[in-house]
Amino acid sequence: MNKRYSRPARWRVLLVACGVAIGLIGCGSDAALEAPSSTHDQPSQDSASHGHPRGKDASDHDAHEGHGETPDRVELDADQRAALDLEIGTALAGSAEAVVTAPATLRFDADRVARVGPRLRAKVRTVEADLGDTVAAGDVLAVLDSVELGQAKAAYLTAAARYRTRAAAYERDRGLAEDQIVSESDVAESRADYRQAKAERRAARAELALYGMDEAAIDAVDDDSDAPLSRLALTAPRAGRIARRDLVAGETVGPDETPIHVVDNSRMWLLIKAAEKALPRIAVGQTVRFDVRPLPGETFTGRIDWIAPELDPESRSVRVRAVVDNPNDRLKAGMFATARIETGKARDSGAAHALVPIDAVQQIGERAGVLVPGEHAGAFMFTPVSTGAESGDVVEITQGLSPGDALVTAGAFDLKAALTAGGRSAAHSH
Repeated sequence: MNKRYSRPARWRVLLVACGVAIGLIGCGSDAALEAPSSTHDQPSQDSASHGHPRGKDASDHDAHEGHGETPDRVELDADQRAALDLEIGTALAGSAEAVVTAPATLRFDADRVARVGPRLRAKVRTVEADLGDTVAAGDVLAVLDSVELGQAKAAYLTAAARYRTRAAAYERDRGLAEDQIVSESDVAESRADYRQAKAERRAARAELALYGMDEAAIDAVDDDSDAPLSRLALTAPRAGRIARRDLVAGETVGPDETPIHVVDNSRMWLLIKAAEKALPRIAVGQTVRFDVRPLPGETFTGRIDWIAPELDPESRSVRVRAVVDNPNDRLKAGMFATARIETGKARDSGAAHALVPIDAVQQIGERAGVLVPGEHAGAFMFTPVSTGAESGDVVEITQGLSPGDALVTAGAFDLKAALTAGGRSAAHSH
């Protein structure tokens, strides 16, 4: 159950433990008085003077005075606590048999990512949006120049002028035909010229649309304008934030490049790698709770919306996707997470215990327990518990801890080492 540590990690714990031990020795019996106090077993005046707690384990302490049980309390200063890299969290409620625990990674929702780039070769004039900027649909992201686009606009202007001329001639000939001034054959020829000009204008507009121009932008093309025909504006196709910007002024980009990414990260994907044996218990619609290391003590929620139809042939795991709301932008793509899928399929669906990380449960002598924060910063106490079923990296606490209670969720082994070392020094100081 306990973690293995590299040589530098062991030295770090040893130094902290020595610091605690020296503090206890220097205080003599007064330090020993503080060491054994517990939230469960309050020491009597008689036992406190010898540094031993009173309660169900009092006889063991008396029988092994000076060499017996370690105390259930330790106090660290700010430097010692920082060295141990402790994390404080809360116990969840549920059943280990009803929870599937698996590693996961956060990703952008692919349906909310827009990759923006030119549809033809162009040179960048200016970049209007930078990384992290919030943009609305239609906002200009960059301004470019393209010779190919200029030629296409010129062809459109020519086609549009011809269309207007042919349309006017056709309308005139139709009126003259009604007065029998021109023949029907003249009207037919005028109609054919009009239809051809209309088709040419339509083809020219379609080419501009293929280059990324919308109807409004095409209608705005005017040969009387001072703006160069080669000018191209890259606009945001959706609202979001600029997550990628890989272009600078003067750079030439092509139609196969998408140098700007606009992302709406108010909703994200949690991609989970669940074990093969958990597959029968996982279903679309189940709730997923997860935590990420950069945000200790916080739990986030999502819902499964997809399960892969095949297993990874190497890891024998199944890919599971959950949709996660991210309204405050606290979650970032690429974060590693520990996901807990609430399957609801336990031995007793009505039983709800405290669920804690397996590494949070430590062994001192014959007792299993967790370390909980004391009444002030730097104080921690060892609380004996009874454990139940395990699933992945979580274990049920059937007695001694309730859902919602605070405890040390990471660094418990280091803290226990400091506690036990301090207890041994206190025992030998009198």
